[in-house]
Amino acid sequence: MTDKESIQAEITAQGDVVRKLKAAKEDKSKIDEEVAKLLALKAKLQGLDGGGAEPGNKNITLKTPKGTRDYGPESMALRQRIFDKVIAVFKKHGAETIDTPVFELKEVLTGKYGEDSKLIYDLKDQGGEILALRYDLTVPFARFVGMGNVFNIRRYHIAKVYRRDNPAMTKGRYREFYQCDFDIAGTYDPMLPDAECVKVVAEILAELNIGEFVVKLNHRKLLDGMFEACGVPADKFRTICSSVDKLDKTPWDEVRKEMIDEKGLDGAIADKIGEFVRLSGGVDLVDKLAADENLKNIKSAVEGIEDMRLLLQYCAVFGLQDQIIFDLSLARGLDYYTGVIYEAVLKSEPAAPAPKTNGTKSKAKQQEEEVSVGSVAGGGRYDNLVGMFNPKRKQVPCVGVSIGVERIFSILEAKAQQEKIRTTEIEVYVASAHKGLHLKRMELLGKLWDAGFKAEHSYKQNPKLLAQLQYCEENQIPYAIVLGDGELARGVVKLREITSRKEEEIAVDGLAEELRKRLTV
Repeated sequence: MTDKESIQAEITAQGDVVRKLKAAKEDKSKIDEEVAKLLALKAKLQGLDGGGAEPGNKNITLKTPKGTRDYGPESMALRQRIFDKVIAVFKKHGAETIDTPVFELKEVLTGKYGEDSKLIYDLKDQGGEILALRYDLTVPFARFVGMGNVFNIRRYHIAKVYRRDNPAMTKGRYREFYQCDFDIAGTYDPMLPDAECVKVVAEILAELNIGEFVVKLNHRKLLDGMFEACGVPADKFRTICSSVDKLDKTPWDEVRKEMIDEKGLDGAIADKIGEFVRLSGGVDLVDKLAADENLKNIKSAVEGIEDMRLLLQYCAVFGLQDQIIFDLSLARGLDYYTGVIYEAVLKSEPAAPAPKTNGTKSKAKQQEEEVSVGSVAGGGRYDNLVGMFNPKRKQVPCVGVSIGVERIFSILEAKAQQEKIRTTEIEVYVASAHKGLHLKRMELLGKLWDAGFKAEHSYKQNPKLLAQLQYCEENQIPYAIVLGDGELARGVVKLREITSRKEEEIAVDGLAEELRKRLTV
């Protein structure tokens, strides 16, 4: 009998012992002792099979967890480009950065996200604290402001967040993903910070060049006033708001059915809501709502309408009038929003021209064909969140925006599939023309590094010159320095421009200065 067969026999016998003890309802400590023996035997057998954490375990299925992915050098180079452009805009608007823990006390996160709270990742009790992975960067920011008695800050934060969602990888919806947030905390005159946040969104999307977009605008107070005017019970405002928030992806008939069948709303009230949420426009819509007899006597509605009038005026001053729309279907389901809310969506490419007919398409029909293909940024005002975390319940008004960088990355990654993405920033490659020059290469390479250049060379002592130059072309390195015994004896090297293949002799003493001049052109 082999060792494995012997242990398997012991496991069978020990299993019988455990079953008999349980059947006889023996003392728990006795059962636990025999179970421990059984587990030890199973672990021993697994060790013989090459199991556990030992290398070479053939039973492991290697994959990333659901809703996550690996990023190779080309993907990371593209992501870094996106982050750099986003951060440049944040800094242009005077933002400073912070960081917060990847997990929070669970009680900090619960009750802040409405129906989406079910997507929070709970963690087991660790050291006496009930924790959860952060769901977004807004609530941790509010906790940071409240704890630190910070009353004025303009901050950006780029970090990973976690949601126990059903992933859609091709659409950039993951369980682990980056958010890029910009927030302004402090007491200021109405709509000035809010308009700047809209401007930040527009600048970033224009800088990333991902296609045409529109920033939808609405106001939480106006929504609440609208619900009140339609007869929605106050205790159903948030849950009905969550239903309205689905209108960007779900037809009105299905949203109406959810309101009635799942949330108990009267059908007549749902129909009144439907009349409002179909409205969109600009200042003309503000005027129409201001004249609505059903809204005139509702304080929150009046305040929301006047805020929207001011916001549209400020956005026009910033030159955004063609990139924004006042849209009453925009709700954003998170519980913490208190004022202006906004969401940027990309438009699809115009539909292919249809065969000519005797008639012409109406403007409305053309607009229907230009369908939005997904949200790429969103945010709003949340004036009551900080007070939840301040010991003295002091409120600090806040407004902010989150850039949907994963969605943007998915779009740009698809566009970049046909092009070679450079994954390093090497500026110059030190090459040798013949054998026996690897020490000279290393000497020059060290001097280039000390002078601040991004440089590299071959890890072979005697590489072929053609292979070195091909490497430069494949990796889009702009310059190569070619060493040869004859040139070094005269105190010069050949400086080769890779794209044009032009070569020029440069004195070794003036090499750094010449390189710097060419690289800064």
